[in-house]
Amino acid sequence: MSEESLIEYPSDFPIKIMGAAHPEFAQTILEVVLQHAPDFDAATMEMRPSSGGNYISVTCTVRATSREQLDNLYRALTSHAMVKLVL
Repeated sequence: MSEESLIEYPSDFPIKIMGAAHPEFAQTILEVVLQHAPDFDAATMEMRPSSGGNYISVTCTVRATSREQLDNLYRALTSHAMVKLVL
């Protein structure tokens, strides 16, 4: 394990993505995730609407293979116009 990382690769890594409730939000997130984690299983995607119904959170647990992969995925998600927050 690298001194720069607390994660041992490969590892299952959950990513929570939040944005405005929009009919295409989940599909858009899936497309971005698959660009960086092609083995991601869409059936494992978890979606939760906010209590007011204005926002939705999508959790994708990817099989992370490197810090670079996670960094690139994070950058792609945070730069997308539909995304408000990525944890």
